[in-house]
Amino acid sequence: MTHRHPVTKPHPRALLVILLATALVALTACTSISGTNSGGYITGDGAVVQYDPADRSDAVEFAGETLQGEELDLADLRGDVVVVNTWWSGCPPCRTEMPMLVEAEKELAKEGVSFVGINIRDNSPAQGQAFERSFGVDYPSIYAVDGEALLAFSHVTNLRSVPTTIVLDREGRVAALINGAIPGKVTLTDVVEEIAAEEA
Repeated sequence: MTHRHPVTKPHPRALLVILLATALVALTACTSISGTNSGGYITGDGAVVQYDPADRSDAVEFAGETLQGEELDLADLRGDVVVVNTWWSGCPPCRTEMPMLVEAEKELAKEGVSFVGINIRDNSPAQGQAFERSFGVDYPSIYAVDGEALLAFSHVTNLRSVPTTIVLDREGRVAALINGAIPGKVTLTDVVEEIAAEEA
C-alpha cells in the first residue's frame, strides 16, 4: 500500500522571501561585490538626478585623509559648490570619465566650485596616486576604503556603484547625483553651474 504524504504549499510571504533572497544571491554573483575592497564594481546608468533646494536633506558630514596624507573635511568647503566623485584605479568607467572631470575642475574653479575625489577601493594610497598622476588630477581625493564614505552618503545613493558623482550645494547638501560615468563634460558643467547660480 502506497502512502501519500500531504503536500504543504508555502505561504505567499515565504515565497516572496525566497525570491528576494535568490535575487540578492544572483546580484552578488554578477557583481562580485562583498565589500569595499572587492575587485568587482557596479556600474550605474549615468542618469542625472537633481533635487530642488526645498527637498534637500541636511549637509553631508564626511572627513578623512587624502591620498597624500593630509586631512580633508567637507565642512571646510562650505560656501563652495562641491563635486564629489568616487573612483578607484581598477574601474574602467572611472578611467573613461576622469579626463572630463579634470577639464571641468579647471573650468569651474573660478565659479567657487571645488572638486573632491573619494577613492573607495585601491589597495594602497600609492596605487591611487599613480592613477592621479597618469590623468593629471590636481584636486584631492580622500582614501576611504574603510566604508565610512558609504555611510556618509547612504541617504542618497549606494557608493558601491562606481563611479558616482555627487554635487553638493553651498550649504553642503546633496543637490545632484549621477550614478555611473558622467554622460559628458558639458552635462556635468551645466548641472554644476545651475547649482552655483542659486541664491544662498
